[in-house]
Amino acid sequence: MAIFGAKKRLGEQLIDSGLITEEQLQLALAEQKERGQRLGETLMQMGFMTNESFSNFFSSVMGIPTVSPEELKDYDPKAVEQVGDDLVRKHMVLPFAFDPDNINAIHVAMAEPNNLGQIDDIEMASGMEVMPFYAPQTELNIMLDKIYGKRSTMEAADDFLKEHEEEYGTAQDKEEEDTVGEAPIVKIVRSMIQQSVREGASDIHIEPMEKQLRIRSRVDGMLQEDAVYSPAMLAAMTARIKIISGLDISEKRKPQDGRLTYIVDGVEFDVRVSILPTVYGEKTVMRLTKKQGLTQEKKFLGLYPDDEARLDGIMNNPHGIILVTGPTGSGKSTTCYTVLNELNKPDVNIITVEDPVEANIAGINQVQVNVKAGLTFASALRSILRQDPDIIMIGEIRDSETAQIAVQASITGHLVISTLHTNSTSASVTRLIDMGVEPYMIGDAVVGIIAQRLVRRLCPNCKVGHEATRQEKILLGYPLDQPLTVYEPGGCDICGKGYKGRKAIYEIMPISAAIRRVLHETVTAERIEEAAVAEGMNTLRMAGARNVVEGITSIAEMVRVAYDMDAQTAANADVLSGGEEEPAA
Repeated sequence: MAIFGAKKRLGEQLIDSGLITEEQLQLALAEQKERGQRLGETLMQMGFMTNESFSNFFSSVMGIPTVSPEELKDYDPKAVEQVGDDLVRKHMVLPFAFDPDNINAIHVAMAEPNNLGQIDDIEMASGMEVMPFYAPQTELNIMLDKIYGKRSTMEAADDFLKEHEEEYGTAQDKEEEDTVGEAPIVKIVRSMIQQSVREGASDIHIEPMEKQLRIRSRVDGMLQEDAVYSPAMLAAMTARIKIISGLDISEKRKPQDGRLTYIVDGVEFDVRVSILPTVYGEKTVMRLTKKQGLTQEKKFLGLYPDDEARLDGIMNNPHGIILVTGPTGSGKSTTCYTVLNELNKPDVNIITVEDPVEANIAGINQVQVNVKAGLTFASALRSILRQDPDIIMIGEIRDSETAQIAVQASITGHLVISTLHTNSTSASVTRLIDMGVEPYMIGDAVVGIIAQRLVRRLCPNCKVGHEATRQEKILLGYPLDQPLTVYEPGGCDICGKGYKGRKAIYEIMPISAAIRRVLHETVTAERIEEAAVAEGMNTLRMAGARNVVEGITSIAEMVRVAYDMDAQTAANADVLSGGEEEPAA
């Protein structure tokens, strides 16, 4: 077994190394107790340490080597067998190789490689000396899910079909109540949610087809197929999901919406469930949101310094409306909650009205919309205005009544934060006009608009670079006489398709005096955008191009999320009109 020196606790060793403070350790220990997870994971999730600094601590201070994702993917199945599935699952570790220099030693990847209790257990079970290596728990979870997750799910599916073979051979329309209590279905649903969470999925789709039941998940904004089951499992699987999300299992003809809270690896997720009847049965979509991920610090939004300065200027307004806009799944809720966190002070009364409340924030009064009880956005807002609020957050402005009340609230001295479904900052203004708000009122009420999208990050391990062509430079707004390397997705074992993770891009428009003048004159989205760009605003296309130039994402991804027809037409026209395209390097 490796020698660790003085047998101090991990927290004490991190303090001695100057990586965290005593105060941070106490906060993390309290949070760890509540979450029931490892100290290292808690420290990283709270932002006190990065994975890189944690890895460096083990390698440089403790003398424990780290193991790369590639080495984990090439694990030796015989090493796992040597330790045993039960112990591997219990401690969430991965024996990945035998030591080439010592036939009696085994390499084990661990999230806490100085955990002597785990090491003793593994040595007793395997009969070998353990050589510990550090690996983040998230990486270990992904690998263990690949090894055990789908295997156990398929075994549970087979068990279910065997138990119900005769029933489903004659009566596939059997009532859900008869099957929902079966352990295999419980195991399948639990495993499905856990696997999707560990892969970083935002949505799970359970889709009944004519001859199969397809399970897909949306990872980094793109759907991927995870599994295919027999359609005989649909009724029991849907019933199980209905029960845990508080829906009516006897109702199969109407759409239903529910929600539940699920804890995976000590992290709490809000799961919104939508069930829709289709010709082959009920389709279920589960949206996964990490509650803690919505309440992060502003520095984690990924803003460039100039955009952050614009956002700060907007947030410093004592009253007015701040709008966050974009399509579903573009990160609007994260931005709203982050802004609320920044504004949340003991001397400020903040009240929100949401549908649903996606994250609970200490010190903020949050109201859940209940349409059946008559508690709508509009009715809740009227009551909130009698609660002496300083700041109000409206989950979404959906109708003219809510828009009018929000405008009145902002004009009477309140700061209002809300979301709107439009494609750009300038389009948000015309959308409010369509809702019946007068242009001059918008100029007086709205103080800033934030439009955003999420672009996929290129995998740093396999992205492929090439010299940008003339057309690509025009699309990016880059000088034609300067060299530029742009990158495309490659594809490796780590990412699969060339992308890993996502990053937000922003278009932030403070409502300045110049834009107010436009609102009093001719109100068109194009004219508003021109005025904003003239004052230094970066459009979504500009923000996307900036990330392409820096090698963060690809041109194809920029075009996918922030397509600009005029820019594309100009680039094509320049090439076709005689401008010779530069050869690729």
